[in-house]
Amino acid sequence: GRWYRLAMFVSSHRLRVAVPTAAVLLLAGVPFLHAQFAAISERDLPAGDQARQVAQIAGAQFGAAGTAPAVVLVHAPLDTPAMASVLARAAVVPGVRGVTAPQAIGPNASRFSAMMPADNVGRAAQRAVKGLRALGTPALPVSVGGFTADFIDARHSIAQLLPLALAIVALTSGLALFLLTGSLVLPIKALLMNALTLSAVLGALVFIFQDGRLQGLLGYQGVGNLDLTMPVLLFAIAFGLSTDYGVFLLARIKEEHDRGLSNAEAVAAGLERTGRIVTAAALLFCVAFGSFVTCRLIFMKEAGVGVALSVLIDALLIRALLVPSLMALLGDWNWWAPRPLRALWRRIAISEGDPAPAALT
Repeated sequence: GRWYRLAMFVSSHRLRVAVPTAAVLLLAGVPFLHAQFAAISERDLPAGDQARQVAQIAGAQFGAAGTAPAVVLVHAPLDTPAMASVLARAAVVPGVRGVTAPQAIGPNASRFSAMMPADNVGRAAQRAVKGLRALGTPALPVSVGGFTADFIDARHSIAQLLPLALAIVALTSGLALFLLTGSLVLPIKALLMNALTLSAVLGALVFIFQDGRLQGLLGYQGVGNLDLTMPVLLFAIAFGLSTDYGVFLLARIKEEHDRGLSNAEAVAAGLERTGRIVTAAALLFCVAFGSFVTCRLIFMKEAGVGVALSVLIDALLIRALLVPSLMALLGDWNWWAPRPLRALWRRIAISEGDPAPAALT
């Protein structure tokens, strides 16, 4: 079939296919190096939306005081020198445009609002919130909330926990692929392909939405940033789909390889058996998620374009071009694993039948 012929052609021209394809994906990911993130706000609404217009007018006339002031909670009674000291110092924090009169919200707690700069997720607003939080002491705790504080905390939480999440996903996915294939090389290669896909998609989103390309075609007004949660969302969806498609392909390739086919023939046969179903599934996902671009909200457009691109890149570039070319370059080394791991795999392998020995042990 045509997928078999494509795989054999790619295997015969492995370097001519692998190098340009990888270069295109790497270049597509370059814009992500200057990515800027922000929380969802009124700027994600269409330009003519009443809610956005009201927020813009309030912000222009009153700064962030009209839309998102910082709320400061002081663990002290209202009429005390400690409360007066915090209020006075808060008024001179760089970036704070003024403070409101404090209010008692309990016998030992008071609150007031601090006016933020107009860009409530800009650097000045973030420095102001950090300055307000620095007013607290162990004896006099001070807590700061509000839109800017929420954004800072969400970004900190993602930055702190994302590496752990990535490590867990990579280790568990790699272990599952090792149990399936008995190879240490194929799981590592699959993880690298997933990372390449994700970087290309995020770079494309920066190019399209942050830099304001395709505004007329997609019907949006650029805001100069991406939604803060978009990398996490795309990682979860794109990584899962890429691993899913990769398991389909690698399982069939290993099946043919165990039957005695050469490495190139096994790859071609595996691609022939999975190419149509993977491509059909990819197209269905593109239709489903691509329909999000008709939404009026920018972050929904970002999600739709991002998922659709990740599926297309994985199905048409990674599975059809990079995987066959790289497996042709590696040859029998695709099935390599250290001898201790090979022995472990023989005992706990995931297989539909008796696992056959690999060429290299």
